[in-house]
Amino acid sequence: MLYADRLAAFVALGQRLTALVSVDHAEELTELAARARNQNNWFDRPNVLVALHGIAHLLQEDALRTWAGRYPPEPTTPRLIGVVMAGNIPLVGFHDALCVLLSGHQLLAKLSKDDTVLMRWVLDELTRLEPRFTDRIQLAERLNAADAFIATGSDNTARYFEYYFGKKPNIIRRNRTSLAVLTGRETDHDLGLLGEDIFRYYGLGCRNVSKLYVPEGYDFTPLLDALQPWHHVLEHNRYQNNYDYNKSILLVNRVPHLDSGFLLLTPSAQLVSPISVLHHAAYTNEIDLLDQLTDVAAQTQCLVSGGGLYPGSFPFGRAQQPSVTDYADGVDTMAFLAEIL
Repeated sequence: MLYADRLAAFVALGQRLTALVSVDHAEELTELAARARNQNNWFDRPNVLVALHGIAHLLQEDALRTWAGRYPPEPTTPRLIGVVMAGNIPLVGFHDALCVLLSGHQLLAKLSKDDTVLMRWVLDELTRLEPRFTDRIQLAERLNAADAFIATGSDNTARYFEYYFGKKPNIIRRNRTSLAVLTGRETDHDLGLLGEDIFRYYGLGCRNVSKLYVPEGYDFTPLLDALQPWHHVLEHNRYQNNYDYNKSILLVNRVPHLDSGFLLLTPSAQLVSPISVLHHAAYTNEIDLLDQLTDVAAQTQCLVSGGGLYPGSFPFGRAQQPSVTDYADGVDTMAFLAEIL
């Protein structure tokens, strides 16, 4: 199967997903979303729908063709690529599968136990549209046979991955999170858009904003008001349990914080915040801010700012809408696959 065939198959998959999500109450979508939530309670219908929209966006033909055209159309030698997929948010492992298969290699995937329903469904749809992919996709629990590895996990699992996969070409991803910079000049609309970056997927993704950088003396009232439309996150029992627990911890320990009724804001040097908590830190001037951001660059997945103010940052509301060129941890997966001999 040549590059043109593989590309056409993914474009067709994108069209299939676009058609599926365009009818919000379609029986097939309802059934798929229900099965996903039965497996993972965090994967509710709105978030499944957003994830499917995101995959369809990645597979738009012009963008996909331009992106893939930057790399060799065929590998020097097709290899078996072992991919350990995460399952913290719906279909988070799809981009790795796309890279492996579109580059001409074979996929040996270990799916996360938290996201088998959606990933299996998408891969099944791909092979239905292009049956020749059947011989190029394997799902397995053990990846010993792989010639190279792509693995995503926590800092702890990264050490495990390095031990087992370190002797072969690999990409091993660790904990990362996302940050937002506020200047105090944002409009209510800007701050409302930031809610998408904070609350989408209940804050479980590495692209979710977990910490704010604000000017000294920042007034949080406009932000808290603008985030009120997201109060519905409390309707999720697990989110509410996290909110109640974290609120009690802050109160018992007398930690200064602000409480919106569904989100807790507290000053902290830590980047990663628990579910329902948003950390913040103050900066005195732009130099101080850039110094702070530089110090945590290695742990940052993406930066959000008003209008994409800072180079490489995303505008408010766009952190969870990566393009096909936005690689996890900034490591070019397609270039890595092209270099495997």
